[in-house]
Amino acid sequence: MRRTKPYLIYKKTKNLRVIQLLLGHKKLESTVRYLGIEVDDALEISESIEV
Repeated sequence: MRRTKPYLIYKKTKNLRVIQLLLGHKKLESTVRYLGIEVDDALEISESIEV
């Protein structure tokens, strides 16, 4: 999966966990780095979403 589609899904849903699963990343930090979003924003969003 290329970077554009996961990024567009993230922008629409703000759900990092979904993107992490789609990309097969073990660490959320890898997903954040891949998307090029700010870590603080990513962690805040991640903590606000219950899994």
